[in-house]
Amino acid sequence: MMVREWTERVPQTYRLEKLQQELILRQKRQSFQVRLWQWGLLFAGFLFWEGASRQGWLDPLLFSSPSAVFRLLEELAREGTLWTHIGVTVYETVVGFALGVLGGALVAFLLWLFPFLLRILDPYLVVLNSLPKIALGPVFIVAFGAGTRAIMVIAAFVSIFVTIQVLISAFRDVDENYVRLARSFGATKGMIFRKIIFPACLPMLLATLKVNIGLAWIGVIVGEFLVGKKGLGALIVYGFQIFNFTYVYAGILLVALLASSMYVAFQALEDRYGG
Repeated sequence: MMVREWTERVPQTYRLEKLQQELILRQKRQSFQVRLWQWGLLFAGFLFWEGASRQGWLDPLLFSSPSAVFRLLEELAREGTLWTHIGVTVYETVVGFALGVLGGALVAFLLWLFPFLLRILDPYLVVLNSLPKIALGPVFIVAFGAGTRAIMVIAAFVSIFVTIQVLISAFRDVDENYVRLARSFGATKGMIFRKIIFPACLPMLLATLKVNIGLAWIGVIVGEFLVGKKGLGALIVYGFQIFNFTYVYAGILLVALLASSMYVAFQALEDRYGG
């Protein structure tokens, strides 16, 4: 009887494994097709831009062309100024991003630790989160000086309130029954946060990081528009001042590439630890 059951189970197990392999293969093939289309659309967009500029469909003075942008990037790379601009902007973005995330996480933790304080400050947080924070850029420039510090503070200020609001919402969504159970066993607030609240909110925190990447880049570029002497924002402003829009498109292209690279890195981090 056992031999018969075993002989019936083996073909079924084999079929399941084969179906699973076919599903994995189908998913890989679909992912490859998606990537192929994405790169194809990007290449087609650059090809159309180049052709439209050469044929005069687009004004070369205003819209430049991909070939002109790449020639300019090559020239700036040989001079060494390109790496200076990239280094300054990446440094300001990373520091501003870190300050916004860490500061927001710390404030959110303190407000979770003191619920009464959260009830007092909640409407002010809503107002500050909806405030057009870029408008306060001149205030930060006066307070921190017309330099890198002000730019990093702008980037941090743009993203900090999003972090606070998202994390507070995530803290509230944690099942209260787990917290009560931990308290019944004598767990302190610190232990509850480390063992229950933080692990439950980690996927939301990782998702918030991706949002804050874009916000940090916005804050840095706007700050460099206002006071930057170096950086990709300053490169864009310089192109506008001399009415050479090739500099503008070169700066925009580099910002898009760098911001996308950071986003992809945090997407990989979320895929690994956010599941």
